[in-house]
Amino acid sequence: MPFARLAAATTPTAHLGLGLAAVGRPGYITLGREADLPPSRSVEALRERTFDLLDAAYASGVRYIDVARSYGRSEEFLAAWLHARSDVRDVVVGSKWGYTYTADWRTDAEGPHEVKDHSVAAYDRQRAETAEVLGDRLDLYQIHSVTPESPALTDKELHARLAGLAAEGVTVGLSVSGPEQAAAIRAALEVTVDGEPLFRTVQATYNLLETSAGPALAEAHDAGLTVLVKEGMANGRLAAPHAPAALREVAEETGLGCDAVALAAPLCEPWAGVVLSGAATSVQLVSNLHATAVDLDTGHLERLAGLVEEPREYWGRRGELPWH
Repeated sequence: MPFARLAAATTPTAHLGLGLAAVGRPGYITLGREADLPPSRSVEALRERTFDLLDAAYASGVRYIDVARSYGRSEEFLAAWLHARSDVRDVVVGSKWGYTYTADWRTDAEGPHEVKDHSVAAYDRQRAETAEVLGDRLDLYQIHSVTPESPALTDKELHARLAGLAAEGVTVGLSVSGPEQAAAIRAALEVTVDGEPLFRTVQATYNLLETSAGPALAEAHDAGLTVLVKEGMANGRLAAPHAPAALREVAEETGLGCDAVALAAPLCEPWAGVVLSGAATSVQLVSNLHATAVDLDTGHLERLAGLVEEPREYWGRRGELPWH
Protein backbone atom coordinates (compact mmCIF):
# COMPACT_ATOMS: atom_id res chain seq x y z
CA MET A 1 0.00 0.00 0.00
CA PRO A 2 1.51 3.40 -0.94
CA PHE A 3 0.73 4.94 2.43
CA ALA A 4 3.22 2.54 3.98
CA ARG A 5 5.85 4.82 2.45
CA LEU A 6 4.45 7.72 4.45
CA ALA A 7 4.29 5.67 7.64
CA ALA A 8 7.93 4.72 7.19
CA ALA A 9 9.07 8.31 6.60
CA THR A 10 11.10 9.85 9.40
CA THR A 11 10.81 13.56 8.54
CA PRO A 12 8.81 15.77 10.94
CA THR A 13 6.47 16.68 8.08
CA ALA A 14 5.70 13.08 7.06
CA HIS A 15 2.09 13.47 8.20
CA LEU A 16 1.54 16.70 6.30
CA GLY A 17 0.52 16.79 2.65
CA LEU A 18 0.04 19.47 0.02
CA GLY A 19 -3.25 19.98 -1.81
CA LEU A 20 -3.21 21.81 -5.15
CA ALA A 21 -6.85 22.97 -5.24
CA ALA A 22 -5.83 26.59 -4.68
CA VAL A 23 -3.30 26.76 -7.53
CA GLY A 24 -4.64 24.35 -10.14
CA ARG A 25 -7.32 26.78 -11.38
CA PRO A 26 -7.67 30.58 -11.36
CA GLY A 27 -10.72 30.71 -9.08
CA TYR A 28 -11.27 29.21 -5.62
CA ILE A 29 -13.16 29.98 -2.40
CA THR A 30 -10.25 30.47 0.04
CA LEU A 31 -10.35 33.86 1.78
CA GLY A 32 -7.51 36.16 0.78
CA ARG A 33 -6.65 34.13 -2.28
CA GLU A 34 -7.05 37.12 -4.61
CA ALA A 35 -3.90 38.57 -3.00
CA ASP A 36 -2.01 35.26 -2.81
CA LEU A 37 -1.70 34.54 -6.52
CA PRO A 38 0.14 36.54 -9.19
CA PRO A 39 -1.84 39.25 -11.03
CA SER A 40 -1.76 37.05 -14.10
CA ARG A 41 -3.85 33.92 -13.60
CA SER A 42 -2.56 32.42 -16.83
CA VAL A 43 -1.91 28.70 -17.12
CA GLU A 44 1.81 29.43 -17.30
CA ALA A 45 1.77 31.59 -14.16
CA LEU A 46 -0.09 29.02 -12.09
CA ARG A 47 2.08 26.20 -13.42
CA GLU A 48 5.15 28.13 -12.24
CA ARG A 49 3.56 28.76 -8.84
CA THR A 50 2.68 25.07 -8.52
CA PHE A 51 6.27 24.08 -9.31
CA ASP A 52 7.54 26.49 -6.63
CA LEU A 53 5.18 25.00 -4.06
CA LEU A 54 6.03 21.41 -4.96
CA ASP A 55 9.76 22.12 -4.80
CA ALA A 56 9.39 23.75 -1.39
CA ALA A 57 7.15 20.97 -0.09
CA TYR A 58 9.44 18.19 -1.23
CA ALA A 59 12.53 19.92 0.18
CA SER A 60 10.70 20.18 3.52
CA GLY A 61 9.88 16.47 3.65
CA VAL A 62 6.28 16.51 2.40
CA ARG A 63 5.58 13.30 0.49
CA TYR A 64 1.82 13.30 -0.15
CA ILE A 65 0.30 15.44 -2.94
CA ASP A 66 -3.46 15.82 -3.40
CA VAL A 67 -5.07 16.72 -6.74
CA ALA A 68 -8.43 16.13 -8.46
CA ARG A 69 -10.03 16.15 -11.87
CA SER A 70 -12.00 19.25 -10.86
CA TYR A 71 -8.96 21.21 -9.66
CA GLY A 72 -8.43 22.74 -13.08
CA ARG A 73 -5.01 21.65 -14.34
CA SER A 74 -3.70 20.31 -11.03
CA GLU A 75 -3.10 16.80 -12.37
CA GLU A 76 -1.35 18.24 -15.43
CA PHE A 77 0.85 20.54 -13.32
CA LEU A 78 1.80 17.73 -10.96
CA ALA A 79 2.57 15.34 -13.83
CA ALA A 80 4.81 17.96 -15.44
CA TRP A 81 6.64 18.50 -12.16
CA LEU A 82 7.13 14.75 -11.66
CA HIS A 83 8.49 14.48 -15.21
CA ALA A 84 10.89 17.39 -14.62
CA ARG A 85 12.01 15.87 -11.30
CA SER A 86 12.44 12.35 -12.63
CA ASP A 87 14.59 11.35 -9.65
CA VAL A 88 11.63 11.91 -7.30
CA ARG A 89 10.06 8.48 -6.78
CA ASP A 90 8.91 8.57 -3.15
CA VAL A 91 5.97 10.98 -3.56
CA VAL A 92 2.53 9.48 -2.95
CA VAL A 93 -0.01 10.91 -5.42
CA GLY A 94 -3.73 11.01 -4.69
CA SER A 95 -6.38 12.26 -7.10
CA LYS A 96 -10.17 12.35 -7.09
CA TRP A 97 -12.96 11.85 -9.60
CA GLY A 98 -16.65 12.76 -9.45
CA TYR A 99 -16.57 16.50 -10.18
CA THR A 100 -15.98 18.07 -13.58
CA TYR A 101 -14.32 21.49 -13.80
CA THR A 102 -16.63 23.72 -15.85
CA ALA A 103 -15.30 27.28 -15.39
CA ASP A 104 -13.07 27.11 -18.49
CA TRP A 105 -10.21 28.91 -16.71
CA ARG A 106 -12.38 31.91 -15.84
CA THR A 107 -12.68 33.58 -12.44
CA ASP A 108 -15.98 35.22 -13.40
CA ALA A 109 -17.71 32.12 -14.74
CA GLU A 110 -21.47 32.17 -14.34
CA GLY A 111 -22.93 29.33 -12.30
CA PRO A 112 -20.93 26.60 -10.56
CA HIS A 113 -17.25 26.14 -11.33
CA GLU A 114 -17.57 22.36 -10.98
CA VAL A 115 -20.38 19.84 -11.45
CA LYS A 116 -20.78 16.62 -9.44
CA ASP A 117 -21.50 13.27 -11.09
CA HIS A 118 -20.85 9.94 -9.32
CA SER A 119 -22.12 7.73 -12.12
CA VAL A 120 -20.25 4.83 -13.69
CA ALA A 121 -20.04 6.82 -16.93
CA ALA A 122 -18.38 9.72 -15.12
CA TYR A 123 -15.93 7.34 -13.47
CA ASP A 124 -15.00 5.70 -16.77
CA ARG A 125 -14.44 9.07 -18.44
CA GLN A 126 -12.46 10.65 -15.65
CA ARG A 127 -10.43 7.55 -14.89
CA ALA A 128 -9.28 7.54 -18.52
CA GLU A 129 -8.45 11.25 -18.28
CA THR A 130 -6.43 10.78 -15.12
CA ALA A 131 -4.59 7.80 -16.59
CA GLU A 132 -3.64 9.84 -19.64
CA VAL A 133 -2.14 12.59 -17.46
CA LEU A 134 -0.64 10.75 -14.47
CA GLY A 135 -0.02 7.31 -15.94
CA ASP A 136 1.50 4.93 -13.42
CA ARG A 137 2.22 7.69 -10.89
CA LEU A 138 -1.32 7.52 -9.45
CA ASP A 139 -1.33 5.83 -6.03
CA LEU A 140 -4.77 6.73 -4.68
CA TYR A 141 -8.06 7.45 -6.49
CA GLN A 142 -10.91 8.79 -4.39
CA ILE A 143 -14.57 9.50 -5.08
CA HIS A 144 -14.91 13.26 -4.66
CA SER A 145 -17.22 14.66 -1.96
CA VAL A 146 -19.48 11.74 -1.12
CA THR A 147 -22.62 12.53 0.88
CA PRO A 148 -25.03 9.97 2.42
CA GLU A 149 -27.37 10.12 -0.59
CA SER A 150 -24.60 9.64 -3.15
CA PRO A 151 -25.23 6.74 -5.58
CA ALA A 152 -21.55 5.90 -5.19
CA LEU A 153 -22.40 4.21 -1.90
CA THR A 154 -24.87 1.77 -3.45
CA ASP A 155 -23.93 1.36 -7.14
CA LYS A 156 -22.68 -2.24 -7.44
CA GLU A 157 -21.44 -1.73 -10.99
CA LEU A 158 -19.33 1.20 -9.82
CA HIS A 159 -18.04 -0.84 -6.88
CA ALA A 160 -16.93 -3.56 -9.29
CA ARG A 161 -15.09 -0.96 -11.39
CA LEU A 162 -13.34 0.38 -8.30
CA ALA A 163 -12.44 -3.11 -7.10
CA GLY A 164 -10.87 -3.71 -10.51
CA LEU A 165 -8.79 -0.58 -10.09
CA ALA A 166 -7.67 -1.76 -6.66
CA ALA A 167 -6.64 -5.08 -8.19
CA GLU A 168 -4.35 -3.09 -10.50
CA GLY A 169 -2.55 -1.69 -7.46
CA VAL A 170 -4.25 1.70 -7.08
CA THR A 171 -5.69 2.36 -3.62
CA VAL A 172 -9.41 3.22 -3.68
CA GLY A 173 -10.88 5.75 -1.28
CA LEU A 174 -13.44 8.52 -0.92
CA SER A 175 -13.66 12.07 0.29
CA VAL A 176 -16.73 13.35 2.11
CA SER A 177 -18.26 16.77 2.59
CA GLY A 178 -21.29 18.50 4.03
CA PRO A 179 -22.95 18.49 7.45
CA GLU A 180 -23.49 14.71 7.37
CA GLN A 181 -19.91 13.63 6.81
CA ALA A 182 -20.09 11.14 9.67
CA ALA A 183 -23.07 9.34 8.14
CA ALA A 184 -21.32 9.12 4.77
CA ILE A 185 -18.18 7.70 6.39
CA ARG A 186 -20.12 5.06 8.31
CA ALA A 187 -22.04 4.07 5.18
CA ALA A 188 -18.75 3.74 3.28
CA LEU A 189 -17.37 1.40 5.94
CA GLU A 190 -20.19 -1.01 5.10
CA VAL A 191 -19.38 -1.16 1.36
CA THR A 192 -17.77 -4.47 0.42
CA VAL A 193 -16.92 -6.37 -2.76
CA ASP A 194 -16.70 -10.16 -2.46
CA GLY A 195 -16.77 -9.76 1.30
CA GLU A 196 -13.80 -7.37 1.42
CA PRO A 197 -13.97 -3.66 2.32
CA LEU A 198 -13.78 -1.53 -0.82
CA PHE A 199 -12.45 1.74 0.58
CA ARG A 200 -8.98 1.96 2.12
CA THR A 201 -8.85 5.73 2.71
CA VAL A 202 -11.25 8.49 3.70
CA GLN A 203 -10.64 12.22 3.32
CA ALA A 204 -12.80 14.57 5.38
CA THR A 205 -13.11 18.19 6.42
CA TYR A 206 -11.97 18.51 10.02
CA ASN A 207 -10.84 21.73 11.65
CA LEU A 208 -11.29 23.85 14.75
CA LEU A 209 -14.69 25.01 13.51
CA GLU A 210 -15.99 21.67 12.17
CA THR A 211 -15.22 18.56 14.23
CA SER A 212 -18.41 16.56 13.70
CA ALA A 213 -16.72 13.85 11.62
CA GLY A 214 -14.22 13.07 14.39
CA PRO A 215 -15.87 9.99 15.94
CA ALA A 216 -16.57 8.45 12.52
CA LEU A 217 -12.98 9.12 11.43
CA ALA A 218 -11.79 7.32 14.56
CA GLU A 219 -13.99 4.36 13.57
CA ALA A 220 -12.55 4.43 10.05
CA HIS A 221 -9.04 4.44 11.44
CA ASP A 222 -9.85 1.51 13.73
CA ALA A 223 -11.21 -0.34 10.68
CA GLY A 224 -7.84 0.05 8.96
CA LEU A 225 -8.48 3.04 6.71
CA THR A 226 -5.95 5.83 6.31
CA VAL A 227 -7.56 9.15 7.28
CA LEU A 228 -6.71 12.32 5.37
CA VAL A 229 -7.79 15.72 6.73
CA LYS A 230 -8.76 18.45 4.28
CA GLU A 231 -9.70 22.09 4.84
CA GLY A 232 -7.82 22.26 8.12
CA MET A 233 -7.71 26.03 7.64
CA ALA A 234 -11.49 26.23 7.00
CA ASN A 235 -10.90 27.89 3.62
CA GLY A 236 -8.91 30.69 5.25
CA ARG A 237 -11.26 31.39 8.14
CA LEU A 238 -8.58 30.19 10.58
CA ALA A 239 -5.75 32.23 9.05
CA ALA A 240 -4.80 35.76 10.00
CA PRO A 241 -6.47 38.23 9.72
CA HIS A 242 -9.70 36.20 9.81
CA ALA A 243 -8.76 33.94 12.75
CA PRO A 244 -11.03 34.12 15.82
CA ALA A 245 -9.67 35.68 19.00
CA ALA A 246 -9.11 32.42 20.89
CA LEU A 247 -6.95 31.07 18.07
CA ARG A 248 -4.95 34.29 17.88
CA GLU A 249 -4.32 34.14 21.62
CA VAL A 250 -3.12 30.53 21.54
CA ALA A 251 -0.92 31.30 18.54
CA GLU A 252 0.69 34.18 20.40
CA GLU A 253 1.36 31.95 23.39
CA THR A 254 2.98 29.27 21.25
CA GLY A 255 5.02 31.77 19.28
CA LEU A 256 3.79 30.41 15.94
CA GLY A 257 1.16 31.45 13.41
CA CYS A 258 -2.58 30.91 13.56
CA ASP A 259 -2.27 28.61 10.56
CA ALA A 260 0.31 26.40 12.25
CA VAL A 261 -1.85 26.12 15.39
CA ALA A 262 -4.95 25.37 13.32
CA LEU A 263 -3.21 22.52 11.48
CA ALA A 264 -1.58 21.25 14.67
CA ALA A 265 -5.01 20.56 16.18
CA PRO A 266 -5.96 17.73 13.77
CA LEU A 267 -2.38 16.46 13.92
CA CYS A 268 -3.03 15.81 17.62
CA GLU A 269 -5.75 13.31 16.75
CA PRO A 270 -4.49 9.70 16.92
CA TRP A 271 -6.53 8.78 13.84
CA ALA A 272 -5.08 11.48 11.57
CA GLY A 273 -2.85 9.95 8.90
CA VAL A 274 -2.21 12.99 6.69
CA VAL A 275 -3.24 16.60 7.26
CA LEU A 276 -3.30 18.70 4.09
CA SER A 277 -1.94 22.18 3.58
CA GLY A 278 -3.73 24.16 0.91
CA ALA A 279 -1.05 26.85 0.70
CA ALA A 280 -1.00 29.12 -2.34
CA THR A 281 2.47 30.61 -1.66
CA SER A 282 5.76 29.15 -0.47
CA VAL A 283 5.69 31.50 2.53
CA GLN A 284 2.28 30.13 3.53
CA LEU A 285 3.53 26.58 3.05
CA VAL A 286 6.54 27.07 5.32
CA SER A 287 4.30 28.64 7.95
CA ASN A 288 1.81 25.76 7.64
CA LEU A 289 4.58 23.20 8.09
CA HIS A 290 5.44 24.74 11.45
CA ALA A 291 2.37 22.85 12.68
CA THR A 292 4.69 19.99 13.59
CA ALA A 293 6.49 22.28 16.05
CA VAL A 294 3.35 23.49 17.85
CA ASP A 295 3.00 22.13 21.39
CA LEU A 296 -0.67 22.31 22.32
CA ASP A 297 -1.38 21.52 25.97
CA THR A 298 -4.72 20.57 27.49
CA GLY A 299 -5.54 24.17 28.28
CA HIS A 300 -4.91 25.26 24.71
CA LEU A 301 -7.08 22.48 23.33
CA GLU A 302 -9.93 23.25 25.73
CA ARG A 303 -9.95 26.90 24.69
CA LEU A 304 -9.82 26.03 21.00
CA ALA A 305 -12.69 23.58 21.44
CA GLY A 306 -14.92 26.57 22.14
CA LEU A 307 -14.63 27.59 18.47
CA VAL A 308 -16.68 24.66 17.15
CA GLU A 309 -19.76 25.58 15.13
CA GLU A 310 -22.89 23.56 14.53
CA PRO A 311 -22.26 21.58 11.30
CA ARG A 312 -25.09 23.10 9.27
CA GLU A 313 -24.00 26.58 10.30
CA TYR A 314 -20.42 25.82 9.27
CA TRP A 315 -21.36 24.37 5.89
CA GLY A 316 -23.85 27.15 5.27
CA ARG A 317 -21.12 29.73 5.76
CA ARG A 318 -18.75 27.75 3.55
CA GLY A 319 -21.35 27.67 0.81
CA GLU A 320 -21.56 31.46 0.89
CA LEU A 321 -17.82 32.01 0.30
CA PRO A 322 -17.22 33.72 -3.06
CA TRP A 323 -15.00 32.29 -5.79
CA HIS A 324 -11.96 34.60 -6.00
